[in-house]
Amino acid sequence: MTNSSRTFVLASRGSQLAQIQTNLAMDSMKSLFASSNTDAIPKFTTSFMSTAGDKNQSQALYLLGGKALWTKELEVALIEREVDMLVHSFKDVPTVLPEGCIIAGIMEREDPVDSLVVKKDSPWKTLDDLPNGSIVGTSSVRRVAQLKRKYPELVFQDVRGNLNTRMAKLDAPDGPYAAIVLAKAGMVRLGMGDRLTSDLPPPLLYHAVSQGALAIEIRSNDEESLKICQQITHQETAWCCLAERACLRKLEGGCSVPVGIGSSLDGNVLTITGCVTALDGSKHVEHTITETVTNEEQAEAVGTKLATTLIEAGAKEILDDITIDREMRIKLAQEKDEKIST
Repeated sequence: MTNSSRTFVLASRGSQLAQIQTNLAMDSMKSLFASSNTDAIPKFTTSFMSTAGDKNQSQALYLLGGKALWTKELEVALIEREVDMLVHSFKDVPTVLPEGCIIAGIMEREDPVDSLVVKKDSPWKTLDDLPNGSIVGTSSVRRVAQLKRKYPELVFQDVRGNLNTRMAKLDAPDGPYAAIVLAKAGMVRLGMGDRLTSDLPPPLLYHAVSQGALAIEIRSNDEESLKICQQITHQETAWCCLAERACLRKLEGGCSVPVGIGSSLDGNVLTITGCVTALDGSKHVEHTITETVTNEEQAEAVGTKLATTLIEAGAKEILDDITIDREMRIKLAQEKDEKIST
């Protein structure tokens, strides 16, 4: 344990949820030194900033270029030594980090399941309850692609903004949404778990890679930060999330690719399921692997093996079609913007 009296700056996005999560990480770090009798113990403070993903709330995430939207400005501040640690929702972190940055800490995961929230005072509780033609809000093509398979009669529509903004859009009396789909973990951390009306667990809906977990990113040469982060890392969460991320990295997926995942660790036995679904739900590839692992590297190897199996089973064709579709939509969006500007 470090005996440094250094002050560590923990940074994240400025949303209410990001601030809550950063404070959770900071409290865990402070607790490591709670019983120390010396004055030479580290101090911790926070810094919050807006990212490109926060600033652009109008375009669908599908068109905006992936997860770096949420992390790039933060990583610049980290590399330039303005801050010391970044606290992320792990699902928002690209699978390849900038040179000189590493994930040093992975905190215990909340339930990673996606959940349904219906408009306030509505009689419905589940997707099955919703009338045909009801509008369900979500910014995730992963959710839309999977849910269209069972609910082709529902209309899925983009809804952007932080959790508080999305909830306000849902509850607006003149708003179009009958319900929205959200990550359960964020709602629970915000103290809004009572609004969740039903969970959407696998096999109906496989969650995003690393969903529900918090990750701490540091400079790779910062030994003091590394030691602290290692002490708040939850091994089961780390092995599962690293396996999931290895699968996504091999598939070259990101925020806009419908890769769903589920994993569990029972002792040293890792079970991981992955799926890739066409945007319209018409094609779906799914596979499960169970193997014994004894370290992070072996867990990652299982994730990579799963991705290879999915590719061989047809996932590459689905992902190629999605890439073509996105490029076409981006071109149309750019042409629309050009017409508006002229």
